Amino acid sequence: MAILKSEQILAESSRSFEDAIQTAVSRFSQTVRGLASCHINSMSTTIKDGKIDMYRVNMQMTFEIDAPAEPAENGKKKKKK
Repeated sequence: MAILKSEQILAESSRSFEDAIQTAVSRFSQTVRGLASCHINSMSTTIKDGKIDMYRVNMQMTFEIDAPAEPAENGKKKKKK
């Protein structure tokens, strides 16, 4: 049975909302294995001199938790595949 965990993150880009999302997925994937889904909670912008400065995306990232190691027959733990 899979156990999933969810973390909320904020990503930003000077290009677009889509770029902010892709940047977040790419970066999160570098530190977390088993990334399963992303839910966009909200999108916003910052404004500078009357123009959009940054595109911000508040996201819920969901990923699978590694299974615990199973005890081996000789008493040492072995990793579950």
